[in-house]
Order: sequence, then C-alpha cells, then structure tokens
Amino acid sequence: MNSRLSNENIKAEARRLGFFACGLARADAVDEDTAARVRQWLDHHDYATMEYMANYTDKRLDPRLLVDGVHTIVSVAMNYAPAQRLPKGQPQMAAYALGQDYHDLVKERLRKLAAAIGAADGWRAFCDSAPVLERYWAVKAGLGWTGRNHQLIIPHAGSMFFLGELFLQEELKPDEPMVSRCGTCHRCIDACPTHALTLRGEMDAERCLSYQLIENRGELSDLAKEKMGDCFYGCDRCQTACPWNHFATPTTEPSLQPKPELLQMTRDDWRHLSVEDYRRLFKGSAVKRAKYDGLKRNIDNLS
Repeated sequence: MNSRLSNENIKAEARRLGFFACGLARADAVDEDTAARVRQWLDHHDYATMEYMANYTDKRLDPRLLVDGVHTIVSVAMNYAPAQRLPKGQPQMAAYALGQDYHDLVKERLRKLAAAIGAADGWRAFCDSAPVLERYWAVKAGLGWTGRNHQLIIPHAGSMFFLGELFLQEELKPDEPMVSRCGTCHRCIDACPTHALTLRGEMDAERCLSYQLIENRGELSDLAKEKMGDCFYGCDRCQTACPWNHFATPTTEPSLQPKPELLQMTRDDWRHLSVEDYRRLFKGSAVKRAKYDGLKRNIDNLS
C-alpha cells in the first residue's frame, strides 16, 4: 500500500496546494432520493435550454460508469470569496468570475495532488466539466451541506467555493457526510429576485438570473430585464443573503484576483465595450462562457 495514500496525507497535500477543504467519499451510485429528484428535475425540463444537463444521466447518477474502476472520490473546495469587488455604483459581476477561469486552476491543482500522493494509473480530475454531481459528493465527503440556494455551504466559511473531484482507483476510508444546518432559515429564497428557488427545494433554471445572463443564448426574459439590476454577469444574491457567508474570508489566491483594468471600468466603458476590450479583459476568464454578444446584450439591458 502506498504510504502517501492515507486520508490524513491527502488532506494535508490538498491544503498545501491551496484547497480550503478536502474529504473522501466511497464511489457508489447516488442514493435513491437524490436519483429521483434529479430525474424529476430533468423530466420537468427545469434545466431550461441547458440540454447538456440531460446527457449521460446514468453516469451522473453512478460515477463508476463514468470512470471504470473508481473506488474513492476525493472532493475539494477552493475559496473564491473576493478580496476586491468592482467599485460601488458601477456595473457588477458575480464574484466567482472576477479572476481567472476556475476550471483550469482547480484541475491543475488536482493533477498536482494526484502526483503528490502517488495515485495509481486511472485517476481522473474533474471541475465542473463532466457529468458529476459535485455538491452531492462534497456532502458525502463531509465538506458541508447543500443549502436551500443549491450551493454547498461549508460551516463557518460560507458558499463561495469552487468544487473539484479526484477519482481514485484505490479504496480509502470515507469521511462522514454532513447534515444540513440551515434550520428554518430561508433568507436565500427570500432574496432571489426572480423566485427561482422554493422552500420545497426546487430550482427553476429558466427564472434564475445566472442562467439568463450566462447560459441563455437568446433574448433575456422580461423578468430578467426587470430584476437584473446593475449586475451584467451572474447573480450572487442568494449567496450574499446567506448568514454563513458572513464568516467568509477573502481569498489570497493571486489568480483569483480581478485585473486592475477590470476594477477601473466605468458604466460608460462597459456600454462602449468592444470585441477587443472583451478579449483583453477576459482572456483566460470564465466570463467567456457568455461570449461577447451575450455580455453586450446584458450590458445593454442594465438598469
């Protein structure tokens, strides 16, 4: 047995690599209640135009079908709580997109983690790039719980975290799952400007501002135009309303800090954003998900 492949060593290496939290879960089919909720959400087409969400459902519900021979899922969380936001009074963006693209950053660190612990051949690293129920596995690995805003909440740290997974062939002792500590709180639901969230735990992507301003390739809905306020990319309102985010500590990761040029942008600069400006400001950024036309559409609809 590789002596580096222990729970304690994996977590120590994860911390050294900049992950805020790390836990292990046994790779298995998801529980029946979760599988039923996923299938119901898909059957109701609550994923709006995100057709990819309906692909590979069998693999999404059983990671053993995604990676042959996987026995352990290492779940990690990287803090992105912003040290700096865009200036008050100017157009705003969701905090997760202020720095460089998290997909590349988290996967690079996961590859380093696999090397540091001497993982056997066949390991795979994922970060929002495969049919993996990331929050489910983070809960199973004991990192936190899924709040009513459908975000993973880490106790005394909040929900502003990127999640990633390292699938290992080795069978390691799993951590204990964490139960919800939301209690009767529903501030996130009350804060959602488009009522995309419900007390029953449902989430209507079509109504969600993050969907409308990032994933939607067509015209913004009338509701989105009315409720987007001064945010032209994403929406953090269900997170900023969460009491657990009062404990958030700003990230010190250099690649997650906003560019100085981004902080200097004014409303007039945004309104006159050119393709060249867009490419320069958002090179290597997750904002490119919305593409120039989508971002300009959003800016043109700012209140």
